[in-house]
Amino acid sequence: MKFLRFALLLAAVSACSILKPTTKNDRFPGRAELPQEEAPHVNNSLEWWYFTGHLKDVKTGESFGVEYVFFHFNPDGKQDYQMVHFALTDPQAQQFRYDYYLGKLPQPLAATLPLSLQQPKAAQAWTLTGQEGTYNLQARMTNHAGQAISLRTTPAKPVLLHGGTGYEQYGPVAQAGYYSYPRLAATGTIEVAGKTHEVTGELWYDRQWNCGGVNKKNVAWDWLSLQLDEPREELMLYTVHDTQTGQHIGGGSHFGSKGENLHLAEADFKLEPLTYWTSPVSKKKYPATWHVSVPSKGYELTVTPLVPNQELNLRVFKVLNLRYWEGMCRVTGTHHGQPVTGNAYVEITNR
Repeated sequence: MKFLRFALLLAAVSACSILKPTTKNDRFPGRAELPQEEAPHVNNSLEWWYFTGHLKDVKTGESFGVEYVFFHFNPDGKQDYQMVHFALTDPQAQQFRYDYYLGKLPQPLAATLPLSLQQPKAAQAWTLTGQEGTYNLQARMTNHAGQAISLRTTPAKPVLLHGGTGYEQYGPVAQAGYYSYPRLAATGTIEVAGKTHEVTGELWYDRQWNCGGVNKKNVAWDWLSLQLDEPREELMLYTVHDTQTGQHIGGGSHFGSKGENLHLAEADFKLEPLTYWTSPVSKKKYPATWHVSVPSKGYELTVTPLVPNQELNLRVFKVLNLRYWEGMCRVTGTHHGQPVTGNAYVEITNR
């Protein structure tokens, strides 16, 4: 999953005591009911539709990273909120830029498909439309001129139900609905520093809901999504840390080349930071390069950021600055002793 990003929002919600966070409107049927789970869940405590991935200019071969996400949450059971953020990574120029917006919705989101999510900011309209792997993504930054995306996707592999049922149990922290399309073929255009690029590539899409239960926890986490080139397999791995007790919970999924779905327990893999990066702005120290080991699947991998500074700072409800690292990474290593490469996105929070 792109694990527990909702804590970013709910930490802010908790800081605003007047909101009194609640999960009373969340449903837990035990198995994801597709395609309906893709629609907004009415008055949900917190849910999102989340895209990350690597794109290449079809003419020059230049590579770019993209993150685009819609959050929907209703922390008090009465008022709907929406948050959208959008980031672009340019490894050639070693640049990382992002934009976001958070505000109240005039009325609750309805549980309708296909998706038709939108968020105006200044003179721009950020949109997400479609369902079941076929989407249109449109956005243009307002705080950085000349940064935009216009992308279309289709599924390159089937849907992945995390935990086997589309529900992931994070120990005592939370139980949340969670599925992914770990490979979406993407085409379209992006604009970077005012230059338009025709691009193609693959995105990773996460859908998660019922996430409000984490708001009372002291939670930090590391999350990695890996798309291996050959074999065309995917890994989602996370570790959740209790910052007070020092306890941690790990888990994830292995998605085979033919769509085999294997749940990974904490004992099935190892995530080990090899190097660290310290933000010159926040002074926070983040893991940078990772060693990833999944012995049962023969993987010994190194995950390396393509731009060191991919730190975001979100000011939420005008009372809290939330800083975290999420960025475009490259994968190298071995699979059963043979060389393997791939792409990754990594998220590190509350460090």
